[in-house]
Amino acid sequence: MIDVKERYAQWIDKAVECRAELENMDDDTKLDAFYKDLEFGTAGLRGVIGAGTNRLNIYTIGKVTQGLAAYLLHYKKAPTVAISYDSRNFSEEFARYAAAVLAQNGIKVYISERLQPTPYLSFMVRHYRCDAGIMITASHNPAKFNGYKVYGADGCQVTDNAAAEIFSYIQNTEIFSVKAADFDGAVDNGDIVFCDCTREYLDSVYAMSVGKARKVSIVYTPLNGTGCYIVPQMFRERGFTDITVVPEQAQPNGDFPTCSYPNPEKPEALALALELAKARNADIVIGTDPDADRLGAAVKTADGYRLITGNEMGVLLIDYIFSHKANLPKKPIVVKTIVTTDLAARVAESYGAEVREVLTGFKYIGETIKKLEQKGEGERFVLGYEESYGYLSGTYVRDKDAIVASMLVAEMAADYLNEGKTLADVLDGIYNKYGKYYHRTVSFTYEGAAGAQRMREVLSDIRKNPPNAIDGSKTIEVIDYLTKNERDLPKADVLSFKAEDGSKLIVRPSGTEPLIKVYITAASGGEQRIEKILEDVKKFM
Repeated sequence: MIDVKERYAQWIDKAVECRAELENMDDDTKLDAFYKDLEFGTAGLRGVIGAGTNRLNIYTIGKVTQGLAAYLLHYKKAPTVAISYDSRNFSEEFARYAAAVLAQNGIKVYISERLQPTPYLSFMVRHYRCDAGIMITASHNPAKFNGYKVYGADGCQVTDNAAAEIFSYIQNTEIFSVKAADFDGAVDNGDIVFCDCTREYLDSVYAMSVGKARKVSIVYTPLNGTGCYIVPQMFRERGFTDITVVPEQAQPNGDFPTCSYPNPEKPEALALALELAKARNADIVIGTDPDADRLGAAVKTADGYRLITGNEMGVLLIDYIFSHKANLPKKPIVVKTIVTTDLAARVAESYGAEVREVLTGFKYIGETIKKLEQKGEGERFVLGYEESYGYLSGTYVRDKDAIVASMLVAEMAADYLNEGKTLADVLDGIYNKYGKYYHRTVSFTYEGAAGAQRMREVLSDIRKNPPNAIDGSKTIEVIDYLTKNERDLPKADVLSFKAEDGSKLIVRPSGTEPLIKVYITAASGGEQRIEKILEDVKKFM
């Protein structure tokens, strides 16, 4: 049992950098800040910025980095690490502190000259042949969050076994024992090297180009994040000239003043871009999240702008790449997560592609690429995607990449306009041909110590009392990925229920936020049926 008062007293004594904040904490804040350590898993760390063991600060950053250093030095005498960071508050400071801790351990660091997207960090690891990578980011979370992602030598987020081993080293690190080198001195010594591989990265992105047409008007928003420099550069270099960037969201800003939740999955995140698109009569809206690994979009139709979901965009990209790309590989492979629409498989298989399913998390798509390359079959990988707006074409990185996705979406929109169609027209044609599934992802929040306990209770209750039907259609398949794993996937805290009519419920706790996510699929009945299923879901949440 953790003694919150004892932890707080230790921090008051030793955490000099946080003392003012600590002294102003009320009892509730103290409890939430100290009742546990930030959890380290395959997604690394993510938490609220501030003082405490359950917060992100230089002390928790230092402890995790020291643990990572010990892990790397166990396997290699002189490892190297790549580090980059996003536009969030304290991201650059955390990145530099992590670099200084690694330098103190004799580990050489390549650090990006400026903020860069998460996929760029994946590329850095591979380009500089590093043994690991660190990305300081909380992706699309609100401004109060930041995070720390760890990547392996292949440029993929560490998967379960590596994460567990790194965590064992972190647990053996005393938080106030960590030492950091002088950052500027380490730079002078060559232990920390500023670097820029933007040209090489973009050239790798451009190698994935499909389309020829360029006549399309685009409104783009980086949502005050890392896409602000590199995405407009990509558009210019690829010949897209009718580009307008949302001015209020064009520069990096960790407070995200125009958008409290900078997630392109949310319609409100694209509100300013949609207003500007209407004013300019733009053909398409493209938005990237703060670390530019996710892409959201909307397309102009006769009835206004139609938002395209993550599931829909992946299906469009599959159909577009297979119908327009020259020199497709023999025996092509598309990879999707288990919560991504089954329509993706139907479309890909109609073109003769093999479809592989993995657990939720792009690291599993990256792991699939690695396994293919180990067999000498890396060229078979055509596209990987997850319903949460993440896409990758090509094997130059091992994470979802909104820069290559932005290029492909722009090319796709331009090619179809040249053919007299919009993305909405193409999507409707796909639905007419293959049928339409209706999807919704719903998150239930459980904050703080009491919330964490309630999450455990909810998941336990669902396991003990699984739904015997989904809105009247009998449940015919129940998969608990912790115990029953017929698909040869890693164990995971995921529950899947499939009904006789093809409808589905998938339930899992988030790996990075205090949430339980429920993925609803209705095989018929439209949004009305989704609402009915959701009402049933709420009863056990």
